[in-house]
Amino acid sequence: MMKIYYAPGTIASAAIMALEEAALPYEAVRVDFKTDEQRKEPYLSLNPKGRVPVLVSTDGTLTETGAILEYIADRAPDAGLAPKDLAGLAKMRAAMYYFASTMHPNHAHKLRGARWSDDPDAWKSMTAKVPETMTASCAFVEEHVLQGPFILGDDISVADCYLRTICSWLEGDGVDVSAFPKLTAFIATMTERSSVQKALNMGALLA
Repeated sequence: MMKIYYAPGTIASAAIMALEEAALPYEAVRVDFKTDEQRKEPYLSLNPKGRVPVLVSTDGTLTETGAILEYIADRAPDAGLAPKDLAGLAKMRAAMYYFASTMHPNHAHKLRGARWSDDPDAWKSMTAKVPETMTASCAFVEEHVLQGPFILGDDISVADCYLRTICSWLEGDGVDVSAFPKLTAFIATMTERSSVQKALNMGALLA
């Protein structure tokens, strides 16, 4: 059985939702960020980066969300969580790369400024910028990423699990989600799914 290591409110909930969508057996292992468990052994032996998620399977250990999500989709091809055609697959990956390279760092500037600067005043400036950058990202997703109820139109993919997790951060990041009707509808549609309810009920997804 696979193990997924997570902490509440983090991007790791995307992997939990994907595992549920794929109907794959797994054990969820909570990592205690309050005690800095992620920065100590034995956790660092799993992920030297000291972050979540980590997926451990018979194929080895994976530590990046996009890679974990694609692995889950590949392990359960009948679940249809990744397109079979190259164009669709590229669109799914493009969305996830955008989430990883732009939206997630935009969010992280709120509380993780020390990753980019040693100046406390710079941290405050980064935090103040988050509502603007996350709102801009939401506008991009609204116009260019969401192609229907889901990112790829009518068919759910693991990229939707990624986006649903990011959406749980938006209110705290100062984004008026009601300004984005497609994104608002996406959140509602995803929240009805049993995979999202599972992540909510276990405390992995906070909103």
